[in-house]
Amino acid sequence: MAWFRSLIQVSATARSATKPRISDPFSYTLLSRFSSEPAPIHETPAPQPPTQYSGLGPTKPGEKPRVVVLGTGWAGCRLMKGLDTDIYDVVCVSPRNHMVFTPLLASTCVGTLEFRSVAEPIGRIQPAISREPGSYFFLSNCVGLDPDKHLVQCETVTDGAEPLKPWKFEISYDKLVIALGAKPTTFGIQGVEEHAIFLREVYHAQEIRRKLLLNLMLSDVPGVSEEEKSRLLHCVVVGGGPTGVEFSGELSDFIQRDVRQRYSHVKNYIHVTLIEANEILSSFDDRLRHYATKQLTKSGVRLVRGIVKDVKAQKIILNDGTEVPYGLLVWSTGVGPSPLVNSLPLPKAPGGRVGVDEWLQVPSVQDVYSIGDCSGFVESTGKPTLPALAQVAERQGKYLANLLNKIGKAGGGRANGAKEYKYEDPFVYKHLGSMATLGRYKALVDLRQSKDGKGLALAGFTSWFIWRSAYLTRVLSWRNRFYVAINWATTFVFGRDITRI
Repeated sequence: MAWFRSLIQVSATARSATKPRISDPFSYTLLSRFSSEPAPIHETPAPQPPTQYSGLGPTKPGEKPRVVVLGTGWAGCRLMKGLDTDIYDVVCVSPRNHMVFTPLLASTCVGTLEFRSVAEPIGRIQPAISREPGSYFFLSNCVGLDPDKHLVQCETVTDGAEPLKPWKFEISYDKLVIALGAKPTTFGIQGVEEHAIFLREVYHAQEIRRKLLLNLMLSDVPGVSEEEKSRLLHCVVVGGGPTGVEFSGELSDFIQRDVRQRYSHVKNYIHVTLIEANEILSSFDDRLRHYATKQLTKSGVRLVRGIVKDVKAQKIILNDGTEVPYGLLVWSTGVGPSPLVNSLPLPKAPGGRVGVDEWLQVPSVQDVYSIGDCSGFVESTGKPTLPALAQVAERQGKYLANLLNKIGKAGGGRANGAKEYKYEDPFVYKHLGSMATLGRYKALVDLRQSKDGKGLALAGFTSWFIWRSAYLTRVLSWRNRFYVAINWATTFVFGRDITRI
């Protein structure tokens, strides 16, 4: 057995030779927090107290300049996709590792699409993050910013039954792009955060789907009163914008085509109410709004004009005192700046967004840019604040990626290296139109460039076909386009998936 002992010795020697040596105590400490293996005992004198922050230091000569992107929404992802990684290293910081294709998010709530069909991993959008040595993605929240020192302060995201203690670290940047998006607006109404569900993230859609299917099954239990059945199966949507209308249309279609067949015992109890303070789809053509109102009413959606005054655990109270009981409450009344955006030591635009100039650069600070729903033009530019739309964010991301590539090629990619750069073409937004689905193979297509402008306005089946075709081509990867097409075909043939997972 001498040959066997020799083989073991050779294997042990190979393993010891290839085992990475940990020369940086901070690197091991950080990694050990995510490992189940016990840390080795080092014979060191007295342990030094850890610094409050560690992380990525300033880039060195010979290294590529570093662009730090905060956020993985439409703006941030389009920017990362367009950056030239031969010029820059890309570091992304976000509490989610994917982009959400929001136009199709409402379809996932009722099983028309599966959740992964609308989630695009960041590593597929910008492959350099996965393969380049100087590019990273950090599952973390930005908690602070020091523009004078070119530093971003971050804190890791942890969850689970036994979450790890958040780890704080800093990232030095040469260029910083703030694309933090916005948060749902509650207008300070008490009870919204506690009892309503928003519709902006995949986990929101998952929560809506679980709640809807749970209420359907609970209402079928023997002994549940008629009044309680009506409450459990009353779905209330607050907000008559495109998101609220699309979700109401998907939900009514789900009720008509699937619930009435598979939950026949309670099919007469389930109904949908859409509450809006003014007109639904206020940015659309008048003719299209009237068509949407008629179509939603025909499909069983009750339209109520009113203002929500208070939200309780099982009912909402309108400004006229009307009480509306609900089993599912979805809140979709627009967006506003997040607390982090409000706290950043940067100039602000009207409405509290991060202020930018015509080139999407934050004035009075070096190397800081802002795009998407969290940004707005400062008053000195004379430009109005752009709407919080996906097409606005995407176009800003594309523009800024091209601008940063030009700056990098001109030698201004380093921190404070673009002081002498001459900015040329400013960002100009041209509205391409709006679309919204109403369910039951009906949709709206409004191709006017402004609310008072002239242009093509369509409604009906043709619009629905255009809506599906347009968004299928806009899905970022062929992988997800295939998923979406297969989900649509499966739903058409076999109906929606009503499994509660």
